[in-house]
Amino acid sequence: MRRLAGILGVAALVGVGLWWYARSQPAPPREVSIAWAPEPTPVFARAIAPRPFVYPADLGPHPEYQTEWWYYTGNLEADDGRHFGYQLTFFRRGLDPTPVDRLGSLATSEIYFAHFAITDVASGTHFATERFSRQAAGLAGAEGEPYRVWLQDWQVISPEREGRFLQLSAQADGNSLRLQLDSQKPYVPNGDSGLSPKGSESGNASYYMSGTRLQTQGSLTVGGETFSVNGLSWFDHEWSTSALDQQAEGWDWFSLQLSDGRDLMFFQIRNQDGSLSPVSSGTLVEPDGQATHLTRAQVQVAVGSHWRSPQTGADYPSAWRIDIPSEAIHLEVAPWVPDQEMRESVTYWEGAVRFTGTSRGRDVKGNGYIEMTGYAGSLGGAF
Repeated sequence: MRRLAGILGVAALVGVGLWWYARSQPAPPREVSIAWAPEPTPVFARAIAPRPFVYPADLGPHPEYQTEWWYYTGNLEADDGRHFGYQLTFFRRGLDPTPVDRLGSLATSEIYFAHFAITDVASGTHFATERFSRQAAGLAGAEGEPYRVWLQDWQVISPEREGRFLQLSAQADGNSLRLQLDSQKPYVPNGDSGLSPKGSESGNASYYMSGTRLQTQGSLTVGGETFSVNGLSWFDHEWSTSALDQQAEGWDWFSLQLSDGRDLMFFQIRNQDGSLSPVSSGTLVEPDGQATHLTRAQVQVAVGSHWRSPQTGADYPSAWRIDIPSEAIHLEVAPWVPDQEMRESVTYWEGAVRFTGTSRGRDVKGNGYIEMTGYAGSLGGAF
């Protein structure tokens, strides 16, 4: 569960002028609401019931749904032990579920945007940037067979049919990544066989899959200096036409890769009264790829300290204890760098973390990523 509702509204507003002009020539468009509102546009499909995922097709786009994202995050080390975190994420926002069929035209019914970030632990810095484009003239888009997602020269591409071996590339302002990812486990569905509720009403849900352990190698360039790196990455893919409940404030999302081979995803939706939404949930993936659904009641998250952003004033948790007694997991988690705030079109915190603890009575350690939204402004009624 991750995701940046506010920026999706921005993307829609960026694209509305392009969409309206293209659709109004020569015939006027039918009315479609694209303003961000508590209720999603009714002409898009809703995630109602569990469904099987088909690979590699479901790695690609689902334009009948209004919102979709592809998230890649990871922790990498250089040969000298220098540690880095990275994020390369792509978002699709539908303006109209009817595709534009004008070869060579700049008309579009979809807007894409992407975030690229690198955390350099040695220098304590966090570089982040974003791009926007329309899904037209090859500027941005997604495909399932073969799997590819791109926005200009930022892209994820699979050179083989199954979509488990991936190549990532992005560059901006003297920073870049060129990585090869090899999935060590099958992709897993989250929630109820892939249906992940995000609110109390039917249809306030997404279809959600994860690739929880992707062996990674390649190169990072940070401030003009290039490093050979290797480590582990995490992949999330989610699509929906839904909105958070009005009482929701935001969410905390955890992805942790344990040294004993277990992988943990958990998200909790925070309400404005301080309570947690009952739809908060997670997935535990065993070394052999077997996945177990986790309910809100099974996972206990306690905050140990906070970090206040000097740029935005947002007060974020900055240390956590995670206990899952039913799975004998007990972890102490902390960020590699406190300031990994994404100050783009919407403000949120997403960054590399590390942890120590026990799993089934044995000592474990590892790395992961955490995303926190709603601390710089409530996301209630949006998604």
